[in-house]
Amino acid sequence: MICADIIGERSLLSPDRIAVVEVATGARLSYREMDHRASACARAWLYGLGLKPGDRIGILSGNRLEFLDAFFAAAKSGVILVPLGTRLTAAELAVIVSDCKLSALIYGAEHAETIRDLTPEVDVGRLVALDGDGDDLTWEQLLTSIGEGEYVPPVCRPDDPYCLLYTSGTTGRPKGVITPHRMLAWNAYNTVVCWQLSEDDVSPIFTPLYHAGGLGAFLMPILLAGGTIVLHREFDPTEVWRVIEEERCTVVLGVPTIWKMLAEAPEFATAELGHVRWFISGGAPMPRHLVGIFRERGVVMRQGYGLTEVGVNCFSMSDEEAWAKAGSIGRPLMFTEARVIDEGGQVLPADEVGELCFRGPHVSAGYWNNPEATAEALDKEGWFHTGDMARRDEDGFFFIAGRAKDMFISGGVNVYPAEIENVLLQNPSLADAAVVGVPHGTWGEVGVAFVVPAEGEKVTPKDLAQFVGDRLARYKIPKDFRVVDVLPRTPYGKVVKGELVEMWMKEQQN
Repeated sequence: MICADIIGERSLLSPDRIAVVEVATGARLSYREMDHRASACARAWLYGLGLKPGDRIGILSGNRLEFLDAFFAAAKSGVILVPLGTRLTAAELAVIVSDCKLSALIYGAEHAETIRDLTPEVDVGRLVALDGDGDDLTWEQLLTSIGEGEYVPPVCRPDDPYCLLYTSGTTGRPKGVITPHRMLAWNAYNTVVCWQLSEDDVSPIFTPLYHAGGLGAFLMPILLAGGTIVLHREFDPTEVWRVIEEERCTVVLGVPTIWKMLAEAPEFATAELGHVRWFISGGAPMPRHLVGIFRERGVVMRQGYGLTEVGVNCFSMSDEEAWAKAGSIGRPLMFTEARVIDEGGQVLPADEVGELCFRGPHVSAGYWNNPEATAEALDKEGWFHTGDMARRDEDGFFFIAGRAKDMFISGGVNVYPAEIENVLLQNPSLADAAVVGVPHGTWGEVGVAFVVPAEGEKVTPKDLAQFVGDRLARYKIPKDFRVVDVLPRTPYGKVVKGELVEMWMKEQQN
């Protein structure tokens, strides 16, 4: 039976190898120690908090060892972990918490104010503070309350939910992606085999652990292979280059924005990289010139592709192909069915652009509490429709051509205009609003809002940015606001966003 208790399984094979290095504290923990911590956490959830398999527990925290304890405890307890975005406002979190109905919520001290704003709005269950400065039950108190003892974990079936990963939807309402045990396990197995990872690999994680990318690439695959994860609290270019050298990291994942920042850091020119096997970029298309910058330093830069709903690793390529096919996301992993279809569902021939679809054991079970969205994304034959446009060349390599929907990617993070538009239209000073993604040198894409003031009203970019910032995470605030008399619309009332992008482009050229 496919098992997602990867830390437990690997600890049986290589208990004394170093599994995790925490940069902030210098802690170096073996597989045996990480497995012990995860078991203690699982026992605390079941016997200390009284949770049952299938209950949901949230975590609002930055990258730290306790986050990993909670993540691995989900495999050992049957309790469903709900990682929460650390940049979300209390209002945004309230929507998620209401949807999944938490039985408990773990939080770090840096989010205490958000918790204070959140708890009057929605029931979060029992609060557990990772840092003991307040009145809530602390993590240490919870763990010590149950004492030591042998732990026999409940049996989790392959299709039991492991975690819920919430992603913004095109309707502006977050959707909880049901991530079963078999999905996480298969993603790890397939990545290890197709990317040829081994126990000698060392990989840093500086992207947020609450994100599917932080959990699926490389955390689970590296640990399944018996390698070492180096955990950063946050992204700092100087620290990352230092750690890559000191820990002799072999494979590193980032998004284009991060790679641009790393290439511009002064340490890039002198960093010793002889131990690096390859770097890989995901989250957004990697500019070819940026691939070339790393190639000049003797480093292979691959490009990957994945979605929360289908696993973050769906393609692979060799080192040679990474340059020869620069711009491609590679060929599908083994046992990963990928196809490009037209609007009628017919498979398209090579080099024709259509919607990218997936089928296989790495595909999620759909969306929590949302059968309509599940039915829309997953067809009767088990194909997941991504909404991304792609093409496949004669050699079987896939290329992302764009997105069928309005979503854009800023700094590797998906941003959905409908969510921002819904907020803007709550402003009584506005009669109409539309948001589009436009190119940006640092972030890849950023949002620009085109707004129509209500009759007799005057608006300023500063006021509108404040209005959005009070309700949404900062990365969702449009970087520019343009006041217009009317928005271009089709006869059916749909905003013609292509015209807005063209308008913005022309202004940049003048």
